[in-house]
Amino acid sequence: MKKILTFASSLFLASSLFSAEPVDVGVTMAAKMVQEKKVTIVDVRTPDEFKDGHIEGAQNISVAAEDFEAKLAALDKSQPVLVHCQAGGRSKRSLETFKRLGFSNIYHLKDGFSGWEEGGQPVKK
Repeated sequence: MKKILTFASSLFLASSLFSAEPVDVGVTMAAKMVQEKKVTIVDVRTPDEFKDGHIEGAQNISVAAEDFEAKLAALDKSQPVLVHCQAGGRSKRSLETFKRLGFSNIYHLKDGFSGWEEGGQPVKK
């Protein structure tokens, strides 16, 4: 079963390598990408939300900050990014900005940080 999941996730990642369209992923797929260090994790929640708990290794770039676009523009756009907020709304709205700035591999944690926690994934506090 593990080999099938590994093959499926590799195929999934490869299929989206040539697409600038964001891909919604669930907690299981996101956790696999994080564990394998295949993505830059961008947490678009507020700094206070981030301090209360976040995915280890995540960069907090608040979508509400005035310098949101400038901070995103400083990231390596050739690297895959996993974008999330608390429940999926703010991060979903931010995806157009990622596309406009030239990110080529965008993954969206559709259930947000809440889904991450409910899925039993590790949280850094």
